[in-house]
Amino acid sequence: MNGLWGKKIGMSQIFSDTNRVVPVTVIDLADWYITQVKTVAKDGYSAVQLGCVKKRFAEQEFSADWIKKANKHFSFVREVRFDSESYAPRIGERIDVGALLDQVKAVDVFGVSIGKGFCGGMKRHGFSGGPATHGDMLGRRPGSIGNMRTRGRVIKGKRMAGHYGVEGHVAQNLDIIKVEPQAYTIFVKGSVPGKAGSLLFLKKRG
Repeated sequence: MNGLWGKKIGMSQIFSDTNRVVPVTVIDLADWYITQVKTVAKDGYSAVQLGCVKKRFAEQEFSADWIKKANKHFSFVREVRFDSESYAPRIGERIDVGALLDQVKAVDVFGVSIGKGFCGGMKRHGFSGGPATHGDMLGRRPGSIGNMRTRGRVIKGKRMAGHYGVEGHVAQNLDIIKVEPQAYTIFVKGSVPGKAGSLLFLKKRG
């Protein structure tokens, strides 16, 4: 498989082999099961459909009834492409974190940024604002947004105040510091998009 799905737990720090403090993000990869297998002959491409079991069903054994009532048993259902020549998935199989991340040194992490509500131009776009002395009255306002001649209108795409956050972002080439297969968790170096509990996709590098 070229990647796997998980949930962000939060940030922490651990000591490396050289006794250096490394900031890491802890990602939960537990409770993902294969619910459907797509093949080239039937669907035109090779992929597995993964379902994340809800917490109240996490300690139960996988049942075929879960697939029939996916909305009841799974909180998320996603797809991941795979190489049909080297991998033979089975429906009901739990994702083996240790096998998937074996010899993988880095990943790209895709996620959705934290929503910050309605924000002004300075926070949303990094505007500097007006001077703070000599009687200036611009403050944190954006200033002119158009012109006074033939095209007296606001140009499309003008950077102004508005909703900030909840956008797709990717943190590229993050080193995998530690993998705990039994706990179904992975530690990647640095920060990743989203808040605690948000959905993430980890794509293998190379």
